[in-house]
Amino acid sequence: MAEQHFDVLVVGAGLSGIGAAYRLQTLCPGKRYAILEARRSIGGTWDLFRYPGIRSDSDMFTLGFPFRPWKEAKAIADGPSILQYLRDTAREYGIDRHIRFEHRVVGASWSSRQGRWTLEVEVGSDGQRVRYTCNFLYLCSGYYSYDSGYLPPLPGRELFQGPVVHPQRWPEDLDYRGKRVVVIGSGATAMTLVPAMAETAAHVTLLQRSPTYVVALPARDVVADTLRRLLPEQIAHHAVRWKNVLLGMAFFQFCRRAPALAKRLLRSGVAKQLPEGYPIDEHFKPRYQPWDQRLCVVPEADLFRAIRDGRAAVVTAHIDTFTADGIRLRSGERLAADIVITATGLSLLPCGGIRLEVDGAAVDPADTFAYRGVMLTGVPNFALCVGYTNASWTLRADLSSRYLCRLLNYMDRHGYSQCRPRVPPGMRARPLLDLTAGYIQRSADRFPKQGERAPWNLNQNYLLDLASLRFSRFDDGTMQFARRADGAALAAGTGAA
Repeated sequence: MAEQHFDVLVVGAGLSGIGAAYRLQTLCPGKRYAILEARRSIGGTWDLFRYPGIRSDSDMFTLGFPFRPWKEAKAIADGPSILQYLRDTAREYGIDRHIRFEHRVVGASWSSRQGRWTLEVEVGSDGQRVRYTCNFLYLCSGYYSYDSGYLPPLPGRELFQGPVVHPQRWPEDLDYRGKRVVVIGSGATAMTLVPAMAETAAHVTLLQRSPTYVVALPARDVVADTLRRLLPEQIAHHAVRWKNVLLGMAFFQFCRRAPALAKRLLRSGVAKQLPEGYPIDEHFKPRYQPWDQRLCVVPEADLFRAIRDGRAAVVTAHIDTFTADGIRLRSGERLAADIVITATGLSLLPCGGIRLEVDGAAVDPADTFAYRGVMLTGVPNFALCVGYTNASWTLRADLSSRYLCRLLNYMDRHGYSQCRPRVPPGMRARPLLDLTAGYIQRSADRFPKQGERAPWNLNQNYLLDLASLRFSRFDDGTMQFARRADGAALAAGTGAA
């Protein structure tokens, strides 16, 4: 197996990986890096998902990169526009020249004596094995499986005569014009699919077991449009970004601290969009508190408009069984369908499914704690990118990448070649991702844990993370460092500070 060495290897060429590459180029210009991408093209999530209407549920002033302003008119952007933005960014900064496509990392083994990672990589469609080595490994591969989405048991599915499609594997030739469509699900994907398909389908029914909080927002940001007319591009971008960060944080805190008032406000917003007498509490009154799960954003109220126009409907019920021509509910009601879309969620995958070893011992991510939400206990020279669940992913991803660059520069200044965080004894564990959404709860026990206090808790707060990741000290008594000659001591757990 051929072997190639880099200072830093980044896994994943999506939003996180491209942002990481930019930070490495600008903050650590002396480091040689490469991005290993399992797919054939750039973009990650925005290249994988091809279903109708795909869009962001975060504004592009915060989902986009802070170093490259979003210039399009719509603040809530469609998937193709986001993908083009990523491609343009990678090309503009020369990041695309560092990407190695069809490079799937299947295993990574750390040697403290050698002070480096050795990666096993499958290359191309035939899976040829190649080895890469690096001093530091940074996973920007997200936390869900790209191979398949989550599909719950569907009684009688084999009886249905039409196609059953999961949005993560959308067939290019699916023709739903003039067809009756049932979309199973209640998350952002379902809320996106229904109005998009309703434009040409005969009728679309959203079938959900329980309601979700839904918020209608304008697709354009009037304040952003004004500031972009009056101010230089970069200044306007930062002003709008901070405006949206602070508004998002304020609304999140409002929902957490005054849930009853937040529920009334959210319900009132839905009521304004639907006809008088519509059964709002049946279809749009969740059983959980606001922000126990992520809110669904519908730009320009397109979902509600499709309902008002009679092109779409919402049914809240449980499936009894599929039939040849649709779905029978437990109530006995039948939903006629030519096509069924199972927008039933994601399958989560810690560390991109990569097998990790440290000095010959397998590492189970579930046995580790996340340090500042970036590194894992006992795993040297390793970082992973985890974004926010209550705000734009990129906000935290960029902080993580800047933290990594600060750490690399700190190690160079002090002559360190290795670092690893160690958790204090008796730290009480909490789930890393603390939403009650089903896709998170199904896999929570496979992921690293967070602790009960800093620096072991994962803040869902940009200002706290800004202080923690941009300005914190590295010699905090938790991170252990070693010089090249001390690798054996670090492996033994004694370390060098």
